[in-house]
Amino acid sequence: MKIVQEDFRLSSKSRTQMIDITSHVDSVVRQSGIANGDAIVYCPHTTAAITINENADPSVPHDVLLTLEELVPHHRPGYRHSEGNSDAHCKSSMLGCSEQVLIKNKALSLGTWQGIFFCEFDGPRSRKVVIQVRGE
Repeated sequence: MKIVQEDFRLSSKSRTQMIDITSHVDSVVRQSGIANGDAIVYCPHTTAAITINENADPSVPHDVLLTLEELVPHHRPGYRHSEGNSDAHCKSSMLGCSEQVLIKNKALSLGTWQGIFFCEFDGPRSRKVVIQVRGE
């Protein structure tokens, strides 16, 4: 089994934001030379996440962020974490820090409308994303 890993940085522009990183992940997969296997996209931050959702209509990320804000508001009585970003930690835990995507014929096996997103919940910041491609 071959393993290829790449780390890259991105910068968010607002407190909450979903950034489509599909093309970057796809590029790493194609350059890896791995025809069949999987790609793991990992975020080593406690106030951000990785998710897969629709990337064809920009209103979908907006609606996801709106719903998360309604479920876990930025300012809520009773938060104890002193940094003022308790909501970001909760949202990160809800979505998760990684996604795994199958690779077939040197391409990501995503659905027609699916894309891979880096989700910022405590920006704007410079962030790191790790992509690991494994397979034959």
